[in-house]
Amino acid sequence: MNVDGVEVGVASFTEVEGGTVTVSLSVEGLPEGDHGIHVHSVGVCDPAGEQPFTTAGPHYNPTGGMHHGPPAPTETGPDGADSTAHAGDFGNLTVGADGSGLLDAATARFTLSEGPRSVVDTDGSAIVIHENPDDLESQPTGASGGRIVCGVIAPPTSPPPVPPAPEVLTVEGNVLTPEQVPFSAELLAQLSVPDGFEVTVFAQGLDNPRSMAFGADGTLYVTEPAGNSVLGLRDTDGDGQADESFPAAAGLPSVHGIVFHDGRVYLAGEKAVWAGDVAENGEFTGIEIILDNLPDGDQHFRRTIGIGPDGLLYVSLGSSCNVCIETSRENATIIRANLDGTGRQTFASGLRNTNGFVWHPETDELWGWDMGSDFRGDDQPPDELNLIVQDGNYGWPYCFGEQQADMYGPYVSPGATFAQYCANTLAPALTYTAHASPIQQIFYTGDMFPEDMRGDAFVTFRGSWNRDPASGYEVVRTDYDDNGQPVSAEPFVSGWLIDEGAGHFGRVAGIVMMEDGSLLISEDTNGIIYRVAYTAGT
Repeated sequence: MNVDGVEVGVASFTEVEGGTVTVSLSVEGLPEGDHGIHVHSVGVCDPAGEQPFTTAGPHYNPTGGMHHGPPAPTETGPDGADSTAHAGDFGNLTVGADGSGLLDAATARFTLSEGPRSVVDTDGSAIVIHENPDDLESQPTGASGGRIVCGVIAPPTSPPPVPPAPEVLTVEGNVLTPEQVPFSAELLAQLSVPDGFEVTVFAQGLDNPRSMAFGADGTLYVTEPAGNSVLGLRDTDGDGQADESFPAAAGLPSVHGIVFHDGRVYLAGEKAVWAGDVAENGEFTGIEIILDNLPDGDQHFRRTIGIGPDGLLYVSLGSSCNVCIETSRENATIIRANLDGTGRQTFASGLRNTNGFVWHPETDELWGWDMGSDFRGDDQPPDELNLIVQDGNYGWPYCFGEQQADMYGPYVSPGATFAQYCANTLAPALTYTAHASPIQQIFYTGDMFPEDMRGDAFVTFRGSWNRDPASGYEVVRTDYDDNGQPVSAEPFVSGWLIDEGAGHFGRVAGIVMMEDGSLLISEDTNGIIYRVAYTAGT
């Protein structure tokens, strides 16, 4: 209830396996903005008091810690727990212009079961929303202002109410899988590029080539997840074609993502992330697991990785399904960790499968292309380009596109109406043709291409199977303005789709820039790596 004693929302607490307590909260009629939200030790709310809700007591703190801040001896409880988080903190609740807000959070600082750490023992505890946000960096004591909402935490006397299920709509979805045909020089000549560009073959005869990255000595490394291996390729005479190859690593289950940093290589498979060294001959040595127990990938088991400007490791963990309620909180997210694997945390969520994420070279902003769900029709949902921010929720599985509710599945709204929930998710910056299936992207930082392309991004769209006519099977250029913001997306290399969409001779996947500024594009069905160069005037 608010300070006037009017009910403004509902919060549901659930203890899950491992002792973690999750809370799902929805409110209406609150001031727009961010509000601090905490658990207090006394289960009493008194809106009629001179200072409303002061009877909620101090912040619930079974460990002796207070607000977020450096641990101090006086703030250390008998069990040795430090004060790295305010014991009752759930971060900040964001309320939209319509006065509604949603929060999904989790904590291991207290329990619902019996014992000294339970918030429902004896008189229970209270959840309190404050008028201002917690600014825990500049205000270690919180400073979130007055209390405007309070609710007593208590065991349910009856099963919690279940919101009515929305009307489930139906839509026609097409299955069209273009037939693969072998690569040939004649088909290569059919590829379409802007005037002045040329497409040639850098390497062929590879086994399922996907992600690519250059080592410090200029060797191109290509992951081949079908063979659980990594291949090294070299162009020793500089003619734009690989003339030397060697196995760099083997026995890495479903290895897909690859990145180099400070002389070490980092690789991602479905269930683990590895790190190792690079020997003088180019082979990987001392490979060890730094992140394990990644959730089952199932439908989306190809993991991509990157190292951000902050020096941290980022891993994209796609959803395990088309549209579902995940059993693992890490599915459909990007997670972040230190380079040794410690400090693992969820960076952003609601991302169905964001293989193609990359940082803008000037703004350091993280941009990622996300794949839309299948069987929503030929033209929805669009594939979408998102500005990915910490703690951002991008809507999946409840929303798609421009914060549109996905009304084609048997789902109950997560604590509020679909419209309210989706309004509090983050909308895409750009969208592209449905089911085109974006895989990977890079920002162009070379000087070979025309000046108006420098600073733009190039993304591979592997191609659809759930659309008639087929979409994707192309490389797309995303135009970024001088402020580093995307303004449009249009085909750059196309033509792998042939016979009016009935066939194809390539499904593009990885993309990387060579030292000379040309682009390499891997194609994982016929096993080709293409080179795209600007040759006008040369």
